[in-house]
Amino acid sequence: MQPDVIEKLGNSIIQHGKYNDRIYVMKIAPEDAASLPQSLKDKARERDYSKIFAKVPAGQAQPFLRHGFKCEARVPQFYKGRESALMLGYPLREWRSVSNTAEENERVLDACRRKQAEAADIERPDGAMIRMCEPGDAETMAQLYGEIFPTYPFPIDNPAYIRETMASHIVYFGIWMGSKLVALSSAEMDTEARNAEMTDFATLLDHRGHGLAAVLLDAMEAEMRYRDIVMAYTIARAPSFGMNITFARMGYEFAGRLISNTNIGGQFEDMNVWYKPLAT
Repeated sequence: MQPDVIEKLGNSIIQHGKYNDRIYVMKIAPEDAASLPQSLKDKARERDYSKIFAKVPAGQAQPFLRHGFKCEARVPQFYKGRESALMLGYPLREWRSVSNTAEENERVLDACRRKQAEAADIERPDGAMIRMCEPGDAETMAQLYGEIFPTYPFPIDNPAYIRETMASHIVYFGIWMGSKLVALSSAEMDTEARNAEMTDFATLLDHRGHGLAAVLLDAMEAEMRYRDIVMAYTIARAPSFGMNITFARMGYEFAGRLISNTNIGGQFEDMNVWYKPLAT
């Protein structure tokens, strides 16, 4: 299946494709706010997509709400540390508004609430080296991502794609044991809005259970603060204990849940949104 396409609709930036069977509004041009909801519906029906997902500044949300979009998550101080972001969903098929893992989701969230009071242990394993990835690492990174993610909406198993995004807006961090790359993550920055999505965590099977995700997250947060990013957030699989608990213990707050939002290995899953202000 072809990777999702990123393009403009009006002057706004959208991502769409059959893999996630949706349109995702990544960034709204203010002049588009009034007309965009109907344009999105028209495009979704034309392409036979089953959901529209929009990340919208609170001040531009009313046209979407009037068009029947529902707020699934809210992140305060998302834009430049001031304006909230609403994450809005509009299902074009009934199944996109129904959770298939509601009970599991609540068990995970209950565990996160219990663990939230416990600070995460940030301990680098003996012999581990953590650093920001460089263009020369791209081939090794692509190999690890390809091993961990058999399917993915972006070609992260392509070294050229990794180098391209590394040069533009994504900071990748890796952990090496000796000469072997064993874990990766990325911070996808919106430098204008001063926020970053902490994402693409991948650890080789033999090295799981050692808290490497927390080590990577801690390093990425430090780098984002250095780059004047004031809000970190993530979108994690709702029924998955590991990553949700990692973010909860690292001081992230629950912002809401995106229902039947993302294709994970052939199944559409609910996603939890977590956020953490980075400004001191």
